[in-house]
Amino acid sequence: MTLGTTLKQARKAQQLNQQQVARGICAQSMLSAIENDRYVPNARLLLALCRRLGIAVSTLSLADDFEISADQAFNDRVQQTCNAHQYQQLKDWLLQPTTLEHVQTDEQIQAYYYYLGVACWQVDRVSDAAQQNLRLAIGMAAPNTSPTTLTRLALISLAVVKADHHPQAKVVALVTRALANIDAGAYEENTNIVFYLAGLVAYEQHDSQLAVARLTQGVAFATAHDSHYMLANIYQLMAQLAMEAGESTTAQMAAQRSQIFKDLFKEQLNDQF
Repeated sequence: MTLGTTLKQARKAQQLNQQQVARGICAQSMLSAIENDRYVPNARLLLALCRRLGIAVSTLSLADDFEISADQAFNDRVQQTCNAHQYQQLKDWLLQPTTLEHVQTDEQIQAYYYYLGVACWQVDRVSDAAQQNLRLAIGMAAPNTSPTTLTRLALISLAVVKADHHPQAKVVALVTRALANIDAGAYEENTNIVFYLAGLVAYEQHDSQLAVARLTQGVAFATAHDSHYMLANIYQLMAQLAMEAGESTTAQMAAQRSQIFKDLFKEQLNDQF
């Protein structure tokens, strides 16, 4: 489905006419040209239309969920509450003693603390609980082995949590560990998230050049494994960087825009960790 068709369907689903969507953003004739794939919008215009149509969502989802128990019902509950963005409910349920009783193996314990850390971060971003639980998830990694995808996610998630209020050197160390030898071992689609969050950390630390470099690396990594997972989110963040950086970066992104807009809406878009 083309970019124009995607925007048109989102508009019609909300029973909006072109004039209502275009107001304050662009001319109605330009929106019509975009919807009919006669004009490709720049990053600033695209982001404005996305916000107007409510296309973006605010929570990152995994390609495949990690198991916290041998009981599939428990794993299904984690998946359902995460997908519904019910993080307070997920946090409360994970903290129940009866839930922890079903978590047995080292890998399940690591997944448990990872999910609990993410839930704590979503519920209360000023709490230390998110950091504590993500550290526990990292601590469950097998020593002297290449990090698993889950360990990398815990490392980069902790970097995101620390990005705003902790020394940059500590954040950089976490990102470095998350990205180290990332090409080694079997490929998992969730690994694509590491590049996106690494770019997000650089963005939060106002290093747009590093953010673009990490996101570009993520695009190359995903496409090298015949995956489009997270490309929509990676390109969205690239668009945001282009919008804030000015003409030179926008021009650079324009060379890639056909691929950007092709891949942009194949998954839910996310505005934050």
